[in-house]
Amino acid sequence: MKRFKKVLAFGAGVIVLAAAVGLAVLFLAYPDGGPVPEVSAAPTPARLARGEYLANHVAVCIDCHSVRDWKKFSGPLVPGTTGGGGESFDERVGFPGSVAPSNITPANIAGMSDGELAHAIVSGIGKGGRPLFPVMPYKAYASLSQEDLESIVAYIRALSPLANVVPERRLDFPLNLLVRTMPAAYTPQPPPNKGNPYEYGKYLATMASCIECHTPQEKGELLKGKEYSGGWEITAPDGTIRSANITPDEETGIGLWTKDIFVAKFKEFEHADSSKLDLAVMGRQTIMPWTMFAGMTEEDLGALYEYLRTVPPIRNKVETWTPR
Repeated sequence: MKRFKKVLAFGAGVIVLAAAVGLAVLFLAYPDGGPVPEVSAAPTPARLARGEYLANHVAVCIDCHSVRDWKKFSGPLVPGTTGGGGESFDERVGFPGSVAPSNITPANIAGMSDGELAHAIVSGIGKGGRPLFPVMPYKAYASLSQEDLESIVAYIRALSPLANVVPERRLDFPLNLLVRTMPAAYTPQPPPNKGNPYEYGKYLATMASCIECHTPQEKGELLKGKEYSGGWEITAPDGTIRSANITPDEETGIGLWTKDIFVAKFKEFEHADSSKLDLAVMGRQTIMPWTMFAGMTEEDLGALYEYLRTVPPIRNKVETWTPR
């Protein structure tokens, strides 16, 4: 009996030691996002204009890092909150913890170099080497060309400072540990080929994280073989929202849409009154930031359409809104 207890104690000691070694490796070796990139984002007029366009209408950084008015259709931005931090992703939307998009105005990022800001955007390494949870789509932003990355950094630097403090991040176990393994090094990318609609459309779709919202998920992972077929679900106060099928399936997707129809769908939300659309009038809610994506140029929307025409068509009928 004594021998059994000694063996048991020894085994428990080995387990504790292994766990301690594992934690030590986890905290010493990770996050491994590579070196801070060499970035000098000079705020030229062209770069500021490009950064404003990308951050507001393609990568839509400003969408998550601001407050949205969910009393209106599509949750337009609340004036005066641009870049000051967004609402938390938490248990109310099926999230394993609580993550609030940070304040990215100069009031909070003044102490970070251009390289450190770029490191957060494309590698997921924040202040002080803190790993970011990939609700911040840094894996998608890793496709950014060097110039587009620097343009976004320059634009963020130029935002009006807002002294807003967002809540501390809280992740459930084991995500609070696994998050350290998620960042990855960035390889500077060349400018996309605008002369190739497929290539340029794929670049825009990746930057906009279309696949993330328009693919059903299970435990935070995209379901293989269901890419772009819609059905990703989020619970809202008044009902359940699901993303649309944007594959070229003719029955349940956008297979019968022409390029003109596709572009017009976005552009109908470009007028000033789009940010005032009443939920009662629209009869539904959506998390699709139509008022932001509506600012994409027709050329870019056309390229996006051309790319989506090449993804495999998937028959998946989605009820995009179920009221309570």
